[in-house]
Amino acid sequence: MNNSESTAITIAVVEDNKDLRNSIREILDGAEGVRCVAACATGEEALSVLPALHPAVVFMDINLPGMNGVQCVSQLIELLPQSLVVMLTIQSNINAVFESLQAGACGYLHKPVHADAIVAAARDVVAGGSPMTAGIARQVVQSFKAAPAVGSTTESLPELTEREREVLRLLTEGYLYKEIAEKMGLSWHTVHNHIRHIYEKLHVRSRAQAVAKARGQR
Repeated sequence: MNNSESTAITIAVVEDNKDLRNSIREILDGAEGVRCVAACATGEEALSVLPALHPAVVFMDINLPGMNGVQCVSQLIELLPQSLVVMLTIQSNINAVFESLQAGACGYLHKPVHADAIVAAARDVVAGGSPMTAGIARQVVQSFKAAPAVGSTTESLPELTEREREVLRLLTEGYLYKEIAEKMGLSWHTVHNHIRHIYEKLHVRSRAQAVAKARGQR
């Protein structure tokens, strides 16, 4: 293995459609800085194969035969806590979005996914981002704004700094990263770092999980 291969982002694909699965694998194998280590047709196959490969990123179809994508993510995260899962779907049902994010997924892309988008998503999630197709992101934000804040507030999270609690409060109110940066007079990069630290301190992997914790939910 040469040096470029050893430093490449390792990726696994879990997709039941054979043509799409092979297409995504070809896209990844042809892109610089990423390497596809497995392409599985079912959730059961993924749970059997992926723990030995330790992929950095997993692209997971939500509508799998047998065990669905949400169930697979939940179990896969237990086996591979460092792997980052991005869901792939033809649906934009907000309930499915939240189920996936709360199960441990870090992003959500709407199929069909363009070649540049899937490679960018892999790089983004490894860098600490939560890649989402624009339409899905807007639904998530709207649902945050519509949901009442119940249970505990960010003030009951003493492990966070005052600045981190303010960032989390704005997350619970549905603001996007760019909007938080503008509201707090910070750079996008600084907000991104604050959110990464929030996730680490709260032991969560996604915005949905962080918001749920801030609201005193499991």
